[in-house]
Amino acid sequence: MYKVYGTLRSRAFRVLWALEELGQPYEVIEAAPRSDEIRAVNRWGKVPALQDGDDIITDSVAIMTYLADKHGGLTHPAGTIARAKQDAMTHRLLDEFDAVLWTATRHAAILPPDLRAPDATAACKWEFEQSANNLSEDFVGPFLTGDVMTIADILAVQCISWARAAEFPPVPQNLRDYAKEMRARPAFTAVVS
Repeated sequence: MYKVYGTLRSRAFRVLWALEELGQPYEVIEAAPRSDEIRAVNRWGKVPALQDGDDIITDSVAIMTYLADKHGGLTHPAGTIARAKQDAMTHRLLDEFDAVLWTATRHAAILPPDLRAPDATAACKWEFEQSANNLSEDFVGPFLTGDVMTIADILAVQCISWARAAEFPPVPQNLRDYAKEMRARPAFTAVVS
């Protein structure tokens, strides 16, 4: 059984959703960022971490990639064009959604007050909106890279939800509809219930 260190209100949610989609058993070890619980398995104090036997893997996307490859779901086969497109989408989302949201979050609440740049959040909101509009124009569906749900979809929907909670500009309607359908999936609802 996997052990997932983190909280539902962190990037650990992505890992839990992936595990549910893959039908794999897991245990959640509640661990806040920089807590003693997470530092016991990740000296950097960042969540999430996944324990598989004696091995620890960190970074939500690295964990999801590992799980998808290991269990043969939420991914296209390595060495295929479909996988390259999936990886490109994943990296695009990390650059244009996740990094922008994380930068805004750090400047709004995490950095010491004297290091926060108030204009950073406004710039991040603008950048996110541009990226969401571009993704909306590229979106064909039903999933981001075609007919198969992948880890890129989990990443996108979690970031869209994060943006909504952070009061970023709403994403275009087709992405809102897509995210709503994804949040209705049994695996998603199993994690939040």
